[in-house]
Amino acid sequence: MSTIFQQAGSVRYLGFDMLEKAGLFHAVITRHEGVSPAPWNSLNLGGSGGDERNRVVENRRRLFQALNIESHQIYDAWQVHGNDVICTNGPREAGAPFEKGDAILTNVPNLFLLMLFADCVPIVLYDPVRKVVGIAHAGWKGTVLRVAQKAVEMMVVRYASQPKNILAAIGPSIGPDHYSVGEDVIGAVKNAFGTAAEHLIHRNNGQVKLDLWQSNRIILEQSGIEHIEVAGICTACHLDDWFSHRAEHGKTGRFGVLVGLRA
Repeated sequence: MSTIFQQAGSVRYLGFDMLEKAGLFHAVITRHEGVSPAPWNSLNLGGSGGDERNRVVENRRRLFQALNIESHQIYDAWQVHGNDVICTNGPREAGAPFEKGDAILTNVPNLFLLMLFADCVPIVLYDPVRKVVGIAHAGWKGTVLRVAQKAVEMMVVRYASQPKNILAAIGPSIGPDHYSVGEDVIGAVKNAFGTAAEHLIHRNNGQVKLDLWQSNRIILEQSGIEHIEVAGICTACHLDDWFSHRAEHGKTGRFGVLVGLRA
């Protein structure tokens, strides 16, 4: 793990050392310095959790201004806990409907991809050879559906990437000590991972917990990725910096992950 908090104006965000050294613009945005009151306090970027739209718009304006990004340079999607991969050549126009998908890829300079999180696993992908960048959103459903693998496969097919050249970073998300799951999830994990599932599911004091970090690392490794960084930061443990759907009982905001190829 090698991550560092950085500051741009009033916005505090997390970056990965490996991606920084590769020259990739990326930012895992903390929840600080927005205008939303509790329980969305304060830099809530999501519009589906009950916060007022005007506050979310202002939070996004502040974020983009701090990072020197224009709103018309953003592509975001309707995340549905699946494994569809979107390849985009341009921003989502203001007022245009969202395309459904849980991974976004692009090779277009100065186009910035945005996905939202509050416990699910953010996975940043970057091929510095073919100049392709992406984000995947993996909750337990996206994990067993191997959304990260689907994204890597699309990078190979669409952009001629070689997995050995791709850098992958697993961002802040709910950690293995806090992610209790039921029998339905256990069954899905066993079906998806086979014998490897025994290393991902841990039983303790009558609870069963799932390690999403290791699950997605395995998927990336099986996809041929050799360079992987894991933040190792649990959103449920660090509510001062991150939103957590589980720890905040569903009443919370969404933090963003931004990534793009700055020209």
